[in-house]
Amino acid sequence: MPTFKITLAYDGTGFVGWQRQAAGASVQGLLEQALADLAGARVTVAGAGRTDAGVHALGQVASFSLENPIAASVVVRAVNARLPQTVRVLSADVVPESFHARFAARAKAYRYRIWNAAVASPFERQYAWHLSGPLAIGRMQAAADALVGRHDFAALQAAGGSPSSSERTVDVAKIGVDGSLVTFDVVGDGFLRHMVRAMAGCLVEVGRRRREPEWMREVLASRDRGRAGPTAPAHGLFLIRVDYGPI
Repeated sequence: MPTFKITLAYDGTGFVGWQRQAAGASVQGLLEQALADLAGARVTVAGAGRTDAGVHALGQVASFSLENPIAASVVVRAVNARLPQTVRVLSADVVPESFHARFAARAKAYRYRIWNAAVASPFERQYAWHLSGPLAIGRMQAAADALVGRHDFAALQAAGGSPSSSERTVDVAKIGVDGSLVTFDVVGDGFLRHMVRAMAGCLVEVGRRRREPEWMREVLASRDRGRAGPTAPAHGLFLIRVDYGPI
C-alpha cells in the first residue's frame, strides 16, 4: 500500500472548510471522493490543518494510502481531473507508510490579507478584508512583536476548541505593505482554532488606534477571549505552507 504526501491549493470560497462534514462541500470530502473513484475503494485523507469555511490555501498538505501501486504523477493528473477547478493538487510524492500530514508537521505558515483603501478592488473582495480607514503599520508591528515566542494563546482561541494545551510557539509575526495591500505573516509550530484570525483582529484594533501596542501582551496574559479583539473574516486568511523535517 503506497503512502502519498500531496500538496494542494484551493479557493475556500463556498466550502464548509477542509474537514469533511455531514452537510456542505468540504475539500477533504471532495479529495476522498476523487481518490475513491481512482482507486475503486474508500480512501481516508489526513490534512495537515483544518482550515475553516472560507479560508484559502496555497500549500495545504495531505497524506493517504492506496491499495494498489500508482505513480505519483498519475495521482496528480487523475485526481485533478476529478476535482473542481477551485481545488488543485500541485504535487505528489511517495513517502514512508509512517508519514502523517498532521502529526509530522513541524511548522505552519499563514498569511492574513487586508485591502486598506477607500474602495475595495473587485479582484480582492473574496481574498482580503476590506478596511477603508488608515492603519498605523508601525503600531501593528509593535503589537505583532509581542506574539513571537512561547505563549499561552488561550485568549486568542475560539470557543469549541479542545486542545490538551493552549501553549504554542510563534517564530515569525510580520506586517508587510504593498500599495493598498497589508499582510500579516505568521509562522508557528501550531495554531488554535481561529487563532490567526483573532491575532489579525487584535492587530487591526491597534492599527486603528483603538488600542495601544502594549495591549497585546495584556491580552495574552489574561487568557480571556473576551479581553481580545474581534475575529477577522475568514476570506482574508491563507495557509501558505506546511514545513516538515526529513521524511
